[in-house]
Amino acid sequence: MIHVITESSEYGFEWLDAENPSDEEIDELTRKYTLHHSSIKDWRQPDHLPKFENVGGYAFIIFRVHAEEVALEADTVPELTDSVAIFMNDERIITLHRKPWAAPEIIRKSQKEQNTCSNTHELVNEIIKICLTTYEEPSIKLTSDIEYYEANMFLKNRKPSMLKGLYYLRRRVEVTRRVIMLSHDIVEKIDTPEQGNANTRDTRDLFVKLQNIYDTLFENMNQLVMIYFSISSQRTNEIVRILTLFSVFFMPLTFIVGIYGMNFRYMPELQMKYGYPVTMLAMALITVGIYMWFKRKSWL
Repeated sequence: MIHVITESSEYGFEWLDAENPSDEEIDELTRKYTLHHSSIKDWRQPDHLPKFENVGGYAFIIFRVHAEEVALEADTVPELTDSVAIFMNDERIITLHRKPWAAPEIIRKSQKEQNTCSNTHELVNEIIKICLTTYEEPSIKLTSDIEYYEANMFLKNRKPSMLKGLYYLRRRVEVTRRVIMLSHDIVEKIDTPEQGNANTRDTRDLFVKLQNIYDTLFENMNQLVMIYFSISSQRTNEIVRILTLFSVFFMPLTFIVGIYGMNFRYMPELQMKYGYPVTMLAMALITVGIYMWFKRKSWL
């Protein structure tokens, strides 16, 4: 469905917004406004990464906005983000997207109240800024998830399912961070020395802020995964240590049992009246002695 957001008679430029357009609508836009077929092909790819290029009289931008609803095990670019294609020249802007987004209504309201966009370049800057803001709330959610896993890792029992959750959380952080990093060229082309102003610098500042946030999340996530394996290794070492200590207790006892299990005919102790209790007492004293030695060495 194609909507006319702004008209050239009122604002000096035209903005056409196509939400989940059909093939017929795309063909109509392509013919009427001479859009390049390679750009349409790029937008149709569900996993196409952000890009900026000049094609056929238009500046063509693919930007990815963070999806409003993300599945628990989502870890790919199409699952975590939605693509928005922007065609821009001095006369008009055409935006293509598959899912609803709030940018047209927000910008229309801002334009009526503050008249923030006097040309297409400023309008694209506002669109990119709104697209970037979609990453702010997910960053808060990711921070909360990392803190949850960190608390469970240190303060509660670790379960095998935690490793699976850590994997998907790390993938979400990594994919989102990569999408933001690849948007750098778009922000650079918008905030140029020739066309830059306070609004474009705000967009750049927002981009730098998000980049730093997701870089920090990525580093924290990597550290958390390393800590998980370190704790798991430490727990395994602790189990091996305890088993080793138990084996040390039984080594001398097994030695004694082995001696008296030999089938020699002449063994003086076998004829002693109190041989059995004396042997058991000796085994008990050896066990106590080993225990006291371990306590003294702080091994128990």
